[in-house]
Amino acid sequence: MNFEEHAAKPLLARHGIAVPVSRLAATPDEAEAAAREIGKCVVKAQVPTGKRGKAGGIKLAATPAESRAHASAILGMEIGGWPVHRVLVEAQTGIARELYASILNDSASKGPMLLFSAMGGMDVEEVAEKDPHAMRRVAIAIATGLTDEQARNAIKGLGLDAVAGELVRVLLALYRAYRDLDAELIEINPLVVTTDNRIIALDCKLTIDDGAVPRQAEIAATAAPEKYTRLEAEAAAAGLKYIELDGSVGILANGAGLTMTTMDVVAHFGGRPANFLEIGGEAYTKAKTALSIVLANQNVKSVLVNFCGAFARTDVMAEGVINAWQELSPDVPIFFTIHGTGEDQAVALVRERLGIEPYDLMDDAVKAAVAAAADHEVRA
Repeated sequence: MNFEEHAAKPLLARHGIAVPVSRLAATPDEAEAAAREIGKCVVKAQVPTGKRGKAGGIKLAATPAESRAHASAILGMEIGGWPVHRVLVEAQTGIARELYASILNDSASKGPMLLFSAMGGMDVEEVAEKDPHAMRRVAIAIATGLTDEQARNAIKGLGLDAVAGELVRVLLALYRAYRDLDAELIEINPLVVTTDNRIIALDCKLTIDDGAVPRQAEIAATAAPEKYTRLEAEAAAAGLKYIELDGSVGILANGAGLTMTTMDVVAHFGGRPANFLEIGGEAYTKAKTALSIVLANQNVKSVLVNFCGAFARTDVMAEGVINAWQELSPDVPIFFTIHGTGEDQAVALVRERLGIEPYDLMDDAVKAAVAAAADHEVRA
């Protein structure tokens, strides 16, 4: 789940991190009214993506009339593929320094990591790329959390002594927010030192683990809407985990890990996956819907089924796919590789009812599917 700025910053405030006064506006009239209440302000496009400033989605306004004019220009823009339907009208802040701070899931250390830089702002990525030492990285032990000492070391020697105590408090609060919200990423850019030595978050990017929705039901309701293709929307409505890609090999596999592995192997052998689609024990009842969605992508030139059963029986899954395949009667070739519980029965079903032989090795099934897709594209 991704959160727009207007939904993320109140969560920072709830954890004791100061944010500017702001009002959400969906029309130029509302933006003008907000500016009358707030005074000098910033009008900011609300979309769940970065680079808003460079795209012209963030403008300073000295008067309510300017706020209205900026809102008129920003509303209806498209930034990073997202249309702008609302703006945040926010009080201007006197900025002495712009910093960067985030807590994220780090795959290398297999735990949370604090990133901190004394050079925040729109170009922080470019700064970090040019000077790796500009971004300080602190691996955090899950058992202890971010410690006071770690936070102090992260800001040491950066000319921040005058605000060190408050800045350490903010970093510790940021970690608590990360933990309490089940976040995958919580980022403040810029985190500013004001001209009167306060620490204020002028922006917030928040991503929360989708699996945490039952625990975070209250805030999940404020998340940005997912951006789906037509087929992805159909799959979501059917309770299927499907992501549309630009390749030509359609994929059905059980389990997210096996599905992603299958996609990687397709790419390894020179093919391009047309989709991610995870389907497990529900394959018997949802196979027709799943196959219909995979085949509705006109780029699909072959279909690869990879089942590996542990608790779910592969013969039950395979029978669901076979039933759906025979009912839909598509004109593209299908390839199977099946292992695990019930594999002998599953292989026999594929052989007897579809007249094709499943591959013993996944690599061989993938090679065949990739070759078939490539041959179809050449003939077309």
